[in-house]
Amino acid sequence: MTYKTIISALDENIGIITLNRPEALNALSAELMAELVQALNEFENNHEIRAIVLTGNEKVFAAGADITEMKDRSYTDCYLDNFLSSKADEILQCRKPIIAAVSGYALGGGCEIAMMCDFIIASETALFGQPEINLGVLPGLGGTQRMARFIGKSKTMELCLTGRMMDADEAERAGLVSRVVAADGFMQEVINTAKKVASRSLPALMMNKECVNQAFETSLKDGLLFERRQFYAAFATADQKEGMAAFVEKRRPVWGHK
Repeated sequence: MTYKTIISALDENIGIITLNRPEALNALSAELMAELVQALNEFENNHEIRAIVLTGNEKVFAAGADITEMKDRSYTDCYLDNFLSSKADEILQCRKPIIAAVSGYALGGGCEIAMMCDFIIASETALFGQPEINLGVLPGLGGTQRMARFIGKSKTMELCLTGRMMDADEAERAGLVSRVVAADGFMQEVINTAKKVASRSLPALMMNKECVNQAFETSLKDGLLFERRQFYAAFATADQKEGMAAFVEKRRPVWGHK
């Protein structure tokens, strides 16, 4: 399908979504958010796709929400429309693994969208931040909440209160990104990682994702119980039988994704 503000592509069993508003630094307009959700839903419903990569361009992942769309909104407008949040909530419903590939700026809503993904691989050029304080507002897509869970209260508070940007190395040390990759060959390394993910059993991928996300929603006791039940449930899948048989027989498993 052809979109106006994103590019959707396939690479074997990987779906790739590229934010594509370079003239606006990939600002998250209502149209872009709607198209992003539509593309994710298409990949979610395509059983050949087993991993998704979300990226921007070399200079910017996304520099935030579209200020020109927001500046004249009222409280009532935002509240009644559930402004931006309704689409963000739909992103979180995707059950397949999503990797954020971040080069350049990931600020405000861009940083928040990256944090909605399952993990972030950053180019050495990446810069993260929540600069909404410079506009007289605050993050509205989870910047005060997810970031605090990822990197702790003190650093999150500093970033939100000062608008300071954090480079890729600091973001990795803080736990915001999984790893930093050299700019040269960055996207190929991300694609290689996505292909490694996509080579696994799809039910097992979904179960792992669900369990890790549950850790942020429940107590340790309830999370352990959830994990244990998912672990037992995996024994009802054909892929569990194939995976363990392949291990015993010293061969590569052939996943049926069932």
